[in-house]
Amino acid sequence: MGDGDTLLNVVIGAIATAVLGGFVPFAPLFGGALAGYLQGGTRDDAVRVGLLSGVFGLVGTVLVTLFVLLVLSVFLAFSPEALAAVGAVGVLFLIASTLTAAAYFLGLSALGGWLGNYVRYDTDLFS
Repeated sequence: MGDGDTLLNVVIGAIATAVLGGFVPFAPLFGGALAGYLQGGTRDDAVRVGLLSGVFGLVGTVLVTLFVLLVLSVFLAFSPEALAAVGAVGVLFLIASTLTAAAYFLGLSALGGWLGNYVRYDTDLFS
């Protein structure tokens, strides 16, 4: 389908991650595997495509998170006591959760890209 078409394979993998993300654990692994399988080429190409698929998925997640934070900040703006309670702990939580999400999406997507290439060339699973 998208053999060697990097952008198409990245988008397909990111869409698979987004669709599966709501109910399948480790969805970036499956999205990266799909992108790596479709990409073909060397394992390095598949890992790169899987990683890019994770970047696209991470960007989508960050945008949704920013929207939720915007909505919460509107509610907090009307309550100075609640805003003060969130303070530094909220900022530290935001930083830690962003780093965790980045490691989750990028690591699993790159691993999935490698696994997708492995399944395509080194197994008889889909031949």
